[in-house]
Amino acid sequence: MEKAPKSQRRTVLGVLLACLAVAAVLVLAVGRSGEPTDASAEAGFARDMAVHHAQAVKMSFIARDGSTDDPFRLLAYDIIVTQTAQRGMFMGWLQQWELDQSGERPSMAWMAGHGHGGTAAPSTAPGAMPGMASEEELKRLREATGKEQEILFLQLMIRHHEGGVQMAEALLKLSERDEVATMARHIVDGQSGEIKLMTDMLRQRGAQPLPSIRE
Repeated sequence: MEKAPKSQRRTVLGVLLACLAVAAVLVLAVGRSGEPTDASAEAGFARDMAVHHAQAVKMSFIARDGSTDDPFRLLAYDIIVTQTAQRGMFMGWLQQWELDQSGERPSMAWMAGHGHGGTAAPSTAPGAMPGMASEEELKRLREATGKEQEILFLQLMIRHHEGGVQMAEALLKLSERDEVATMARHIVDGQSGEIKLMTDMLRQRGAQPLPSIRE
């Protein structure tokens, strides 16, 4: 197995330390307030963001394996590691709250009135959540090569991150639960920074982002 460069190992360590810090907040929060219910914003956020992150990881594996550009591959690697770790925490919260990992409510119903109409199709439908790539876009990404694939990945992931930031900002308007709000702030800060980085990478490749989905 290929050994990750030192810079990548430092990134992994940083992500793991951040996750441990959030986990510590979770432990402190337990017992101070009632657990979120099945229809709560916290449960909806955890479920939907887990699905959202899963697609980002899938896209990043495609991009990392298809490129020979080290900075680009490091970006994809960072997204894989960060969002896999965060997704594990979302699933851990649901287990801690004794809730199913999938609910009966439509995806994004928790976000109604906060940047999303709440009428999205269930999470099994392509594009149900803000920024999600369609099956056709994923097919194009898999079939593209070289610079064309890098540009398409950056465009799709910028839009994907915009959707993730939108979801996290909505959660912050709906919840004050410590561990969930802390994670939402990490997502807003981290993905906003990566949007700027990916926009610069697109410019270096003579391309521009897709039209923004931010309101």
